[in-house]
Amino acid sequence: MEMKAHKKAHTKQAHLQGNLIIVGFGSIGQAMLRLLFQNIEVRPDRIRIISGDENGEDIAREFGVAFTPHMLTEENYLAVLEPCLSKGDFLLNLSVDVSSLALMELCWRRGSLYLDTCIEPWSGGYTDKSISVSLRSNYALREKALAFAREKPGGPTALLAHGANPGLASTFVKQALLNIAADSGLSVKKPTNSGEWAELASRLEIKAIHVAERDTQNTARRKQSNEFVNTWSVDGFVGESLQPSELGWGSHERHWPADGARHGFGCDAAIYLNRPGAATRVRSWVPFSGSYHGFLITHGESISIADHLTLKENGKVIYRPTVHYAYHPCDDAVLSVHELAGRNWRLQSNKRILRDEIVDGVDELGVLLMGNAKGAYWYGSHLSIQEARRLAPYNNATSLQVVAGVLAGMVWVLQNPNAGVVEPDDIDHEVILEIARPYLGELVALFTDWTPLRDRGWLFSEDVDWDDPWQFKNIRVM
Repeated sequence: MEMKAHKKAHTKQAHLQGNLIIVGFGSIGQAMLRLLFQNIEVRPDRIRIISGDENGEDIAREFGVAFTPHMLTEENYLAVLEPCLSKGDFLLNLSVDVSSLALMELCWRRGSLYLDTCIEPWSGGYTDKSISVSLRSNYALREKALAFAREKPGGPTALLAHGANPGLASTFVKQALLNIAADSGLSVKKPTNSGEWAELASRLEIKAIHVAERDTQNTARRKQSNEFVNTWSVDGFVGESLQPSELGWGSHERHWPADGARHGFGCDAAIYLNRPGAATRVRSWVPFSGSYHGFLITHGESISIADHLTLKENGKVIYRPTVHYAYHPCDDAVLSVHELAGRNWRLQSNKRILRDEIVDGVDELGVLLMGNAKGAYWYGSHLSIQEARRLAPYNNATSLQVVAGVLAGMVWVLQNPNAGVVEPDDIDHEVILEIARPYLGELVALFTDWTPLRDRGWLFSEDVDWDDPWQFKNIRVM
């Protein structure tokens, strides 16, 4: 096992000459404000926060930042935001229920820079029964963003979906591929485009990639009845949990899921399951907690990584890994999801985000690459609540990992202001990793002999594929 703790003095990584508009100021916005000033040269009087409620106004006041409680809707967002944005300004979207595509298009028209942590629809878009399951997916949202990029090439940079995951997950995959190649004795140059990264992944025989996360943060006060508890946005987590499960679909797969469906448009790199992510479990593994059952929550990186790691020959896919999220949130969040399901997916009346009351625990967030002859390989962040508090106030381990991705993405955008619409997979992972590294605790890199078939079959007779452990059929919990 290789574990490295990276610490360095804070230095300004970039300079923002224009104004910074922050939309949304929940747990992530509050967590990142101090680190913003440590990493980016910007005057407090050039920052304005627009949030749907008054939560966090005291924190904004502490830093001398203007705070406006105003719920943005499809009807009012132009009137509120357009006067705030000019050429060279930056819109940082940390909201839920506000359309990322609408804000991205507004920034393009105004010549402003843009970054979000996921591609969000307007409120209700995740559960709108008037449109198909496919059109409520992250796949469909991404295809709309990419269509905009094709129609409006160039222009001010809009970096889509760059937090921890999506965001740092794409960086972790690239570094893991280079590490596996080095440990396998392969002499390779760092790839410079998606085709070269896909060729490297194919050469290393990577069949499946999990964004594997296990959160063990806990408090003395346990979850109460009719309460949803989480270490980051409750609304954000519930929203994505109710979307259909989505995964990049690998070229090695030979067992089509009974509830699986293709979208029938776009890149065709991913499929969806006709069930919510919070009702779909998968087997995965992280270094310290070991094997676990996680939720297959839809995430943008499941689609973008699979798409960017696709090889085609004469128009036919010859290589693609299966990619998906395998999320085990903190124990109280798991209980909250179980209660949510029992309520037929009606959200509990009370919500609680854990931060200052956390007494112990870590967030292990990384990528698990499977299929190589040396075994599965995990690379990622092992961040304890104690280390998170030492590094930055108003954080827990989960929020700091997200903030690390946001800050790294912002710096990259400021250094590359005319790149047009880009995804995390499009940009230099070494630049992102260097900026984010001081906030990620220990970076852990190791091989494991774990497979989803370990200790299977002794209790009940299961329908598994013993010939290839990395089939999604073996990974999914049925």
